Amino acid sequence: MFLTGFAALAVVPTLPTAAEDLDGVPLFPMVAGSFVAASLLGGVLGGHWADRSGARRPLDLGMILSVVTLLVSASSVSIWQLVAGRFVDGLAAGMVAVSVTTAIGQSYPEYLRPRMLAMMSASWIIPSLVGPPIAGVVTEVWSWRAVFYGLAVLTALPAIALVAVLRRAPAGGGDQAAAPPDDLPPAEERASRPPLVIAALLSLGAALGQYGVSGWDARHLLFVVGGLVLLVAFAPRLLPQGTWRSARGLPTAVLLRGLASGTYFTVEALVPLMLIAERRVAAVTVGVAFTASAVLWAGASWVQGKLLQDVARHRLVTVGALIMEASVAFAVVGSFSGVSPLLAMAAMPLAAVGMGMLAPCVTVLSLSHSAPDRLGHTTSAMQTNLTSSPS
Repeated sequence: MFLTGFAALAVVPTLPTAAEDLDGVPLFPMVAGSFVAASLLGGVLGGHWADRSGARRPLDLGMILSVVTLLVSASSVSIWQLVAGRFVDGLAAGMVAVSVTTAIGQSYPEYLRPRMLAMMSASWIIPSLVGPPIAGVVTEVWSWRAVFYGLAVLTALPAIALVAVLRRAPAGGGDQAAAPPDDLPPAEERASRPPLVIAALLSLGAALGQYGVSGWDARHLLFVVGGLVLLVAFAPRLLPQGTWRSARGLPTAVLLRGLASGTYFTVEALVPLMLIAERRVAAVTVGVAFTASAVLWAGASWVQGKLLQDVARHRLVTVGALIMEASVAFAVVGSFSGVSPLLAMAAMPLAAVGMGMLAPCVTVLSLSHSAPDRLGHTTSAMQTNLTSSPS
């Protein structure tokens, strides 16, 4: 997860330069959006594969693909090759993220899961602090290609070591004899697997939407409409039945994860834009808020997993949700011209505290409400709702 975070955050500052160098600035939304679109498919593929044969095989493939895709992007001769590289990167990232969470559910007792999830969040602190600045310097004084090649080298040896270790580990999916929760749907309903073609169509919908916003004519509008139709039609099929009506148990946990993610990423995307474009706050000041958000997210996650491990998870979810509501209120009030922009800026770290408290608890609750042989499906459902959240 540390390597995944470092590669993901270090690549982002180089993408605008790469798109400009490849004469593909109008298609930049495709460069950024192909990663998200592919992560939907990668999450579903990795989750169902983990249910069938354990988490190590999709994790193997995800780590290998993460190295390959960096080489594909680094050697890009056209904007479409860069789009393809980012698509494969999203596929790998979706598989790795879902596989790691599934492995935690399959291998660790419930009381240790919050700690492990806190460690996953903490592993993003250093990448968020040093990844983008280093990548920016390398891009400025050398080349954006050097960033991709460097990350490929950095990732290759640990990936090989991890694959070698996993080859010697059991391939099974954990304790399959554990009793399933009482509020699961009937066994015949749980046995059904949504086909991968649905995940592919959902990814296509996300990609069409991203391409559609790259222009402002009728043709691009049709792409946006087509993407929205696919998302509305197929996203519910990858989620637990009853998600949109907040049915008790797993559906509510998955819905909460999607709503919280949509709220957080909306604040993270629109507040900086408002601060820089409308309130004329310096970009470096907004960058400090970004850094504080990353640190506070990890800190809140550590607190819920260590200091508050004996507190009921649903109570911590309530606290996290209330903090996120306060962050939205700060963002709204801070957007008015007569109010200090610092109030809106505070919304970013405040939302991070809420997510750091809420997200691991919702994940733990989702795993506890899932059958032992459906942990991968549950994790991929959370990934689908997170990625397709209305941010």
